[in-house]
Amino acid sequence: MLNRDSIRDGVVYKLLKKNQHITKTIPQTPEERSESLKNTLKERPADSTREGVWVFAYGSLLWNPAFLYVERLRGQIYGYHRSYCIWAHLGRGSPENPGLMLALDRGGSCCGAAYRIAPEKIEEELTILWSREMALKTYRPAWVKIHTNKGLKIGITFIINRKDQRYAGRVSPNLIAKHLATAKGSLGTSLEYLEKALTSLEELEIRDSTLINLKQRVVLLQNSISKE
Repeated sequence: MLNRDSIRDGVVYKLLKKNQHITKTIPQTPEERSESLKNTLKERPADSTREGVWVFAYGSLLWNPAFLYVERLRGQIYGYHRSYCIWAHLGRGSPENPGLMLALDRGGSCCGAAYRIAPEKIEEELTILWSREMALKTYRPAWVKIHTNKGLKIGITFIINRKDQRYAGRVSPNLIAKHLATAKGSLGTSLEYLEKALTSLEELEIRDSTLINLKQRVVLLQNSISKE
């Protein structure tokens, strides 16, 4: 599993650099990631500076944020929804049988977790976050309004880059279930990813009917495969 120390030591960049022949994409250098982070912070709304920086999580950051935070709230954003729209040829899948991962795509809304990074830790912790999420150009960072039980927060989240070659677009539930039921890679299976997402959302008292239905499809599919 990716952790704070391994990410800080550049494990994501090294893994992607080593496997460019699989991803068909050159990873962003530390300098490029640093520039991206600097530009994102320049766009930070002026009224969001007092508390530190909030980060909205909807996928693997729910159970493995890796960065240090001082507060965690349930949050909801509008204009984007959680979607299995990223092909994973490494980590949770393989070139022969890619997995699928979650991202935010246009439309709807999404419930997840809002993490607050302390003001004095912003540069250090966001550098770790960027090393993980912005190793490729699959995502684009964006400032969003996060609705929480402690009021409106302005935070960073990561939205799918529809121009990226890993973008899967709208995939049918049956095809998603097929890949989630069978794909695995160096970080584990795509099914584990789904199960951890569901567990994390349940802890936040969030019911994502789309993910619940996908899990049911995966179980049925695995049962049918085992009987063959």
